[in-house]
Amino acid sequence: MNRVLLYLLCFSLMVLNSCKGSKAISESGIKKLSAEKVIANHYNRAFNFETLNTKVKVKYNDGKQSFSPNATLRFEKDKIIWISVKMLGITLAKALITPEKVSYYEKINNTYFDGDFKVLSEWLGTEDLDFEKVQQMLLGQALFNLREDKYKSLITEKVYQLRPKTEIALFERLFLIHPDSFKMASQQLKQPIENRNLTINYQSYQKVGNQEFPKEIYIEALQGKDKTSIGIEYRQVDYNADVSFPFKIPSGYKEVTIQ
Repeated sequence: MNRVLLYLLCFSLMVLNSCKGSKAISESGIKKLSAEKVIANHYNRAFNFETLNTKVKVKYNDGKQSFSPNATLRFEKDKIIWISVKMLGITLAKALITPEKVSYYEKINNTYFDGDFKVLSEWLGTEDLDFEKVQQMLLGQALFNLREDKYKSLITEKVYQLRPKTEIALFERLFLIHPDSFKMASQQLKQPIENRNLTINYQSYQKVGNQEFPKEIYIEALQGKDKTSIGIEYRQVDYNADVSFPFKIPSGYKEVTIQ
């Protein structure tokens, strides 16, 4: 259950500029666009909201244990992510994530955690994970700010593929973006030396209002021979609704240290 919570803890709109990119159509029927244009469209289509109240189904498997709880996931944009996990209608755990820290408690073993994002970076196999990256991951946006680096754009398997022009040897990144909605199809992060791979696939999207929002997210983390998979299905999404974030670590719970 601790691992489920930690993985779950895993935008101003940008005005499109006119580009002189190619207007040609590829063999796949997708218009060829420069990487800059693809990135601009991706951020222009970011889901616009102030608050979110969602119901999700989670499927977790690490090869040793598996869970399939229901959860309520709430957001206050750029400020709070709140999670309440239930099984058979009973609240088993809660988590509160802010830009400053991550807190959670679980009732099975009466334990809690109250710390920063370093532990999430280690468990998800990426570096410098922070509140914004967790929020972006759950919303179908790129974990990293694509506007900070130079990328090359290709069309492969009917999606836009973005790779950094200058790849960091210790850290490889690949982003696949849908050509119609410019939402993320997949983002893949690798640390070859440490034998770590993280793949986040957005298997489907749904209409919320007139915007595209993830429907199903599949996360796979590999470290050596160990494999952990997380499936997240958004079953209900209400945006700009009144939300609350009740959270208090019960007295008598034991603090855990995650290595």
